[in-house]
Amino acid sequence: MTDQSSFRFQGAIALSAWLFIGLSGCSVKSTELSNQAQAAAKSSSSRGTAPDISLKGTVEADGSSTVYPITQAVAEEFTKLHPAVAVRVNISGTGGGFKRFKEGDLDICDASRPILDEERAACIKNKVSFIELPIGIDGISVVVNAKNTWCEGLTVEKLKKLWEPGSTVKTWNDLDPSYPNEKIVLYGPDTDSGTFDYFTEVICGKKGKSRTDYTPNSNDNVLIQGVQGNAGALGYFGYAYYVLNKDTLRALKIAPGNDQAAGIAPTDETILSGKYSPLSRPLFLYVNKRSLARPEIISFLQFYLDRGPSLVKEVHYIPLPESGNKAFTYKVSRDRLQQGIDD
Repeated sequence: MTDQSSFRFQGAIALSAWLFIGLSGCSVKSTELSNQAQAAAKSSSSRGTAPDISLKGTVEADGSSTVYPITQAVAEEFTKLHPAVAVRVNISGTGGGFKRFKEGDLDICDASRPILDEERAACIKNKVSFIELPIGIDGISVVVNAKNTWCEGLTVEKLKKLWEPGSTVKTWNDLDPSYPNEKIVLYGPDTDSGTFDYFTEVICGKKGKSRTDYTPNSNDNVLIQGVQGNAGALGYFGYAYYVLNKDTLRALKIAPGNDQAAGIAPTDETILSGKYSPLSRPLFLYVNKRSLARPEIISFLQFYLDRGPSLVKEVHYIPLPESGNKAFTYKVSRDRLQQGIDD
């Protein structure tokens, strides 16, 4: 069996090509987005189908806190129709999920970045064959406290100056002389996070390359609370978490060039179009092909790709195109799943 090839995004150029040519414990849940996922599941029609208690078994998913609300929303609705199937969705970060996945300990790894070469090699060594299923699009949001009245946006160069290793930026005035001499308090994902990996690669120039004097956490709600509690704070995390907290947070406009006035804010439209660059990125499920021998896994994944697009939108991420001349579409994911089932 061969692994599905993984597409890597290298900043704005690769993302544009795709769009236009083509918690410190794994049982910790994000309460606010868990509620959002449940609400989305409840609001989505079950098409009048009666519950089927004949399908039994378990589905074990872990990984990205960004992908979590999508998978949780799908799980909530799936178990309405198949109450005898136990679907467990946990959060340990993309890297934490892959640690379990490469050992064969997971059916599904939620991932906010493509699998790394070393993770792929470990899967091969452990005879864990897999398929990669794109399921949506995110725009990493750089946010400040709503009381921050001085900064509307930043260039990628200034973001790098702020976040790169050895950064000497301590106050807003260090970042820009027109800003007040107020301490910048930084919040961001921990090193097991796919969001951390992606952000550091496209902003700082190398995956994992970041200053360390910030408050890290795998629970995005902790990061949100940190930024909410300090007028001088700045943090970054997935778009859905920003959307749910717009009343207390403000997303900065990000300019890929040197003109700060040309910055683009994350919105559904700018993320989908690729204008919000280079912080737009695809979201994935990685599926252990061995798990496809179990009917509850096949049923769950088919359901995910059928109902997922509407739930992706309801939990404030961006659905993929259904089909077309693009690298990642729901048709591509359905074809990959079917191929994995047939192998």
